[in-house]
Amino acid sequence: MTVRHTRRAFLSAATMMAAALAATACGSPQDTATGGGDSAAPVKVGLVYSQSGALASYGKQYIEGFKAGLDFATKGTGKVGDRKIELTEVDDAGDPAKAVSAAKDLIGKGTKIIAGSTASGVALQVAPIAAQNKVLFISGPAATDAVTGANKYTFRSGRQSYQDVVTAKSFIGDPAGKKVVVFAQDGAFGDANEAAVKAVIGSAGATVSSVRAPASATEFTPFASQIKAAKPDLLFVAWAGTTAPAMWQTLDQQGVLSSTTVVTGLDIRASWPTFGAAGAKISFLSHYFDGASDTEASKALKAKVNTIDLFHPDGFAAAQMVVRAVQEGGDDVDKMVTALEGWSFDGVKGKMTIRAADHALLQPMFQAKLTGSGTAFTATAQKSLTGDETAPPAVAMKG
Repeated sequence: MTVRHTRRAFLSAATMMAAALAATACGSPQDTATGGGDSAAPVKVGLVYSQSGALASYGKQYIEGFKAGLDFATKGTGKVGDRKIELTEVDDAGDPAKAVSAAKDLIGKGTKIIAGSTASGVALQVAPIAAQNKVLFISGPAATDAVTGANKYTFRSGRQSYQDVVTAKSFIGDPAGKKVVVFAQDGAFGDANEAAVKAVIGSAGATVSSVRAPASATEFTPFASQIKAAKPDLLFVAWAGTTAPAMWQTLDQQGVLSSTTVVTGLDIRASWPTFGAAGAKISFLSHYFDGASDTEASKALKAKVNTIDLFHPDGFAAAQMVVRAVQEGGDDVDKMVTALEGWSFDGVKGKMTIRAADHALLQPMFQAKLTGSGTAFTATAQKSLTGDETAPPAVAMKG
């Protein structure tokens, strides 16, 4: 795979968290399983995500993670205080129009918390609905940077694209004076990846150029020759589609993988065989893979799903955030927002912090390598980057 979700803009300088928030923000999510307001009525939570469509596999991991996280955060009760967390699941099939319709329907039925959004396009359409109706929205695997700072009612439980690219940058140390080449397909996906690398790594002093291939390309030797001639210190590969195995095979056969550091994103486990023999020669930036961390939350999640995959942690964190919001805010959404702003908690990946200024979710990211081959690949962490090391620039809250 590649960095499928790297298609966003990178914005202004970081701000410090308010001291008062920082003083009260830390705690275990399991400590939040009491309270929840005076009412004993169920808390309605709408989960709008991809049960079908192109990202159905991501959605499946998200919902499995959410249910495991809810069990963890409520100590197996499914309740906050005396209030049951009542889940309504809706399939948006990755279609923003369906997601907006579902969100409006749920809000009309009294739902004050919406979570999900597997796709970035969906998240960007649901976020304004949350602000208009003053309900809490916790976006899921959608990685677009634009979710951060969208409005005061919008949060995220997954990583964002900036965190992907800054992890890629970590493979070459100080980028000043380094040469970076982006190898991507023509089109919006390639454009977004090239722009992201220029914004994050180029702005740190590297010279960034690109080698682009038509999406219809099946012969990759000419592109491999261009890459070798450029002699980059880092090759950032952003590729999507069924031609990935042939592309990786060609880069390997033409000596590209042995001549420079080659970095791409580590997708879900089902995609790993597409790397073929090249897999062990690639450096991966990773949001998460089974074994990347050894936290209490990761142990609890693994006990539920057996093998943790890429987007399980996003669902798990969303459930922790829901429990925190209800415990502190009851039915008052503004109090829910305040309870989440600046909150630090122990998630599957490690320490997670919701930045008060723009609701960015600061979190660890990982450098990874694959060993073995094909369906027998195993991922191991080469380095863990802290939430502070991968923190995106703070942005002004838009609404």
